[in-house]
Amino acid sequence: MADPTALNEPPEPSDPSDEPGEPARFLTAMTTTDSEQKAERLARGAIEGRFAACAQVSAPVTSVFRWEGAVETSQEWQVLFKTAAARYEALAAYLLEAHDYDTPEIIATPITRGSAGYLSWVAKEAS
Repeated sequence: MADPTALNEPPEPSDPSDEPGEPARFLTAMTTTDSEQKAERLARGAIEGRFAACAQVSAPVTSVFRWEGAVETSQEWQVLFKTAAARYEALAAYLLEAHDYDTPEIIATPITRGSAGYLSWVAKEAS
C-alpha cells in the first residue's frame, strides 16, 4: 500500500485501469452560479447525493462571457467538486437538473496525482 503521508503520490495501481496512460480515476468538476446561497445548495446536494466527496464554494469571481450575441459581465460563485471519474455522469446530471442557468458551466479536469489517503477518501465518499 502507498504511504498515506506521501504528498502528491497516486495510489498504487490495483488494477490495469490504474496504469499510466489510462483515464483518470478522479476528477475535479466545476460549475458557477449567481449567488452564494445557490452555490451552497448545489454543493450540499452533490454531497448528499454522493455525486462528489467534497465541494468548495469560492468567493465571488467576475465572469466575462458572450451570451446571446452580447458580451456580459456578472458576479458568480464557483463550486469545485472532487469526485471519482465513475461518478462524473451522475454529478453532471444532478447539476443540470438542479441548476437554474439555461446552460450551466459543467467542466471537469482529471486529477493526475494526489495523496493516497485523500484519494481513498474521495473514492469512499463519492460512491
